[in-house]
Amino acid sequence: MSSNGAKVCVIGAGSSGITACQKLLEKGIDFDCFEKGSTIGGNWRYENDNGMSAAYKSLHINTSRQMMSYAAYPMPDDYPDYPDHFQIAEYFDHYADHFGLRERIDFNTEVTSVDPVEGGGWQVTFEGKKGKSKTRDYSDVLVCNGHHWDARWPEPAFPGSDTFEGTQMHAHDYRTPEIFDGKRTVVLGIGNSATDIAVEASRTAKETFLAMRRGAWIVPKYRGIPSDKATTGLMTKAPLAVQSAFLRLALRLSVGKLEDYGLPKPDHQPLHAHPTVSGDLIGRLGHGDITVKPNIERFDGDSVVFTDGTREKADLVIYCTGYRITFPFFDNEVISTQDNQVNLYHRVASIDHPGLYFIGLIQPLGAIMPLAEAQSDWVTDLISGDCVLPDRATMAREVAREQSAMKRRYVTSKRHTIQVDFDPYLRTMSRERERSRVRAGSG
Repeated sequence: MSSNGAKVCVIGAGSSGITACQKLLEKGIDFDCFEKGSTIGGNWRYENDNGMSAAYKSLHINTSRQMMSYAAYPMPDDYPDYPDHFQIAEYFDHYADHFGLRERIDFNTEVTSVDPVEGGGWQVTFEGKKGKSKTRDYSDVLVCNGHHWDARWPEPAFPGSDTFEGTQMHAHDYRTPEIFDGKRTVVLGIGNSATDIAVEASRTAKETFLAMRRGAWIVPKYRGIPSDKATTGLMTKAPLAVQSAFLRLALRLSVGKLEDYGLPKPDHQPLHAHPTVSGDLIGRLGHGDITVKPNIERFDGDSVVFTDGTREKADLVIYCTGYRITFPFFDNEVISTQDNQVNLYHRVASIDHPGLYFIGLIQPLGAIMPLAEAQSDWVTDLISGDCVLPDRATMAREVAREQSAMKRRYVTSKRHTIQVDFDPYLRTMSRERERSRVRAGSG
């Protein structure tokens, strides 16, 4: 036990879990970390044996390494601006070894249930390598299991999908481009994975179709410098309308009119939906290697029928339709994830269950890692007693305010329930940490 009696359970040793462990260790707080797989890295570990990684072999990060690095341990200067997942996994390995985290993690250990204990604390049940179940009590639980592993398929399924003669798969299961060779391929979606996969398919597939419900703003990886570096700093303190207008002008100058490439005009302004970052899509569209289609309406034998009435024969359909937020170790009465909505104070602290925190349960316009690091700084202060949360009513009002602001800003989509802006969220974490210290009398 820690000096204040705290004993913490960390679930997951991916990018959020390892920074949580580092901050707990730094603070001298006792903890156990349980990781289902045999090593660290989570979604960034290609073919991770925990079965949860969606990384495909050619995957590179869409935020620059400078923006993605942990403050406590920056990425090496000899890394490229946009490293691949092998380099990111190596970076996590070095991070864990630098801080001596590896020996503190129970690998091949799956948490099967987390239950609140009457009077406070948590009872955590887990299974190790030999399948034996054990239960331990903890004062606090940090959930770091990620949110890009439980594939969300179209609901309801498209008519005729059950008799489609071709192959259907989710992007979560895509790994290498050999599956496209000589095939007519339909990719559904306009997010980062969809554009990456469509670009790969277009190099060897017989035909590649990129289908989507609505348009999206396409952000190139470079605008002189890495694009995310061009949209940080003072600009993020400007009113949203100013930021949006600036980004729209910048994209018009660097990309042009999306309609000229066959893409639908976005039905929203920049920063009112998660943008798509791609350095290759526009070129492949301009070369005619990818054909844009509207949403799928139905399947008919060996063909896909689109909502504009056009029909194309298809051998392979890949759904890039996102993920469900899932916590299989919680009872629904403890944590509800209906419509991907989780009620958390500043996206971190449960307002109904003291001692329950979520690290990295956010979708930023930027990288998760520095934000998860800032969340972990605040949470370890809360656990140590250096910081104190406000009362439940205050937290509930803030949650309601945030959700209302989200609905006003973003187009309706399950992908926007956990959306945050990178720099503003970092400032929120900093301010809240100071306020929490004042509440605790240590500010």
